[in-house]
Amino acid sequence: MHINTRLLHNYPVIDEATGAASIAIHQTSTFHQADIAQQQDYTYTRFGNPTVSCLEECIAALEQARYGLAFSSGMAAINAVLFLLKQGDHLVLGENIYGGTFQMVTDILPDLGVTCTFVDESDPQAWELAIQENTAMFYLETPSNPLLTITDITSVCRIAKKHGILTACDNTFMTPLGQHPIELGVDIVIHSATKFINGHSDVVAGLLALNDDQLYEKLKKLQKALGGILAPQDAWLTLRGVKTLGLRMERSVENAEKLSAFLGKRNDVRHVYYPALPEHPNRNCHLRQAENGGAVLSFELASADAVCRFFDALTIPIVAVSLGGVESIVSYPWTMSHAIMPEEKRLAMGVTPNLVRLSCGIEDADDLITDFAKALAIAHSE
Repeated sequence: MHINTRLLHNYPVIDEATGAASIAIHQTSTFHQADIAQQQDYTYTRFGNPTVSCLEECIAALEQARYGLAFSSGMAAINAVLFLLKQGDHLVLGENIYGGTFQMVTDILPDLGVTCTFVDESDPQAWELAIQENTAMFYLETPSNPLLTITDITSVCRIAKKHGILTACDNTFMTPLGQHPIELGVDIVIHSATKFINGHSDVVAGLLALNDDQLYEKLKKLQKALGGILAPQDAWLTLRGVKTLGLRMERSVENAEKLSAFLGKRNDVRHVYYPALPEHPNRNCHLRQAENGGAVLSFELASADAVCRFFDALTIPIVAVSLGGVESIVSYPWTMSHAIMPEEKRLAMGVTPNLVRLSCGIEDADDLITDFAKALAIAHSE
């Protein structure tokens, strides 16, 4: 079954009770129990909800996993994974990491007795050299946010398995269509479904996919206990968005390829970060493990002032936090996604005041290129 067919038919999409072509929204906090002596599937929405369950089956099907879990945000999903760690454990993760993840592992986990080491994520040997006697987890994010650095998933997972270390991978940028971490050896796949999976900038949600029975039970317990559960309405909206994921990603990736090529030829653009470009240092590794370069890229302008003028001059993309919508979104990592990091850390990882991140939407590429050309000319006119 090909991908656009799977996106419409390979998980619950029809309401069993009525035959409706759309899954019902079970907007309820609790469920009547006809016989308190008998277990029933649903009792309280924090423990489980039919609409949410459909989305969990959906992400499991898309990631070709046995289990899926839905959360109230991408960070809620990330935190559930990190809460698998216990006092005295050690975590290894890439130095180019999402700001929210960085805050969790540097500000919160140390108070719980968990330590971490950041490594050059593009060097598999660096992961192995960072292993300590108490290392319990490798946390991958590839391509990374916002500099699109690449981790060799297969090599790092092979190292982890040799040492009995759990692996988790944030697959938000590539989606289940563009990269398949479980096939490459990852234990737990993480998504901010707020982004491409929902795709319409109207939901905040997180998803996990995995195969292991015991890990699932632990994560299910954390889902209930931490309370970061997804609302039925948001689950339904995400299921709605999934149906067009294949078509949306095809156009968004095509636009990213065209925009990155356009920007790469500009003298007023200092550097373009996009893993499918020939000059990307880890292009070959990325294209071995992914279907394409994805729909997100970053680039540097001459100065922070030029960035501000550029944002002001754009007319098509929105300037906003987040990514993955049908509309193109430009953001400023320095004050948005990575603002939580200390300035010296941002600068060390390459997140400078000159950096712009672009999430390509489904507009016509020619219109985007025309808009960017005009905005870049204005940005560098002073």
